[in-house]
Amino acid sequence: MITETEFHMGRVALTVHDLDRVGDYYERVVGLARISREGEVATYGAGGRVLLELRRDTAARQRSQREAGLFHAAFLMPTRADLGRWTRYIADNRIPVVGASDHAVSEAIYLTDPEGNGIEVYADRPANSWIWNNGSVHMVTEALDLPDLVASAGDTHWTGHAEGMTMGHVHLQVGALPPAEAFYQGLIGLDVTTHYPGATFYSANGYHHHIATNQWNSRGAGVRNFPSTGLSEVEMLVAPARVAAIRAAADAQGVALGGEGNTVMLADPWGTPVSLKLAQ
Repeated sequence: MITETEFHMGRVALTVHDLDRVGDYYERVVGLARISREGEVATYGAGGRVLLELRRDTAARQRSQREAGLFHAAFLMPTRADLGRWTRYIADNRIPVVGASDHAVSEAIYLTDPEGNGIEVYADRPANSWIWNNGSVHMVTEALDLPDLVASAGDTHWTGHAEGMTMGHVHLQVGALPPAEAFYQGLIGLDVTTHYPGATFYSANGYHHHIATNQWNSRGAGVRNFPSTGLSEVEMLVAPARVAAIRAAADAQGVALGGEGNTVMLADPWGTPVSLKLAQ
């Protein structure tokens, strides 16, 4: 088991064909600030922290929505009022969304970037309102009360960025749940916090989920064929002792891709690189 202070999500890296177009979307729509641009790679984030890395590869194969990879990257707003301000901005500018849900532990809006990568923008409900039963957190998918959410912002307006935004969780498409659980729970040491039909949710102790895996669109998917567009790396920031322990276990299982010092690069069962780095 990993405690919450030993673990949090880092950046998500995506391979894209059109770096300018996709980057503009994350700045204009999601509210990330561009942090750097060097050649074919650009980084975006909030408060100086990198949350997203875009890597341009115009020759990369276009990923199928039915293969393993990214379901969505979930950007966590600092407060419900921040999410309300952003939701009003989205509505006023007629920016298309693909869903809006109340999950009991959180409220979420879903979008798709210009190259088909899923995005969630959400705010947590207070942790003391989450309902736990024998280590499993109660989560639902119900209609979101959009007028009440927008009303939480009062008369304030979205300014383009939320400085306290973080990468709250990453939801993955996988070919099957048992090998996903063996990797994310068994190897990395995350707790399983709940099961949905066709999905498993995992967390460092105390959060509803940092990682989710589902087979809704990707049941039976094989190892990914790189280079392709879509997810190219998931980064997790972990305490040094945990990095060392995971490295030893990964070496024993033959799933370590490399890494130096307090960094280890793994391949999940579908070949997606997962990097574990020293938490700051």
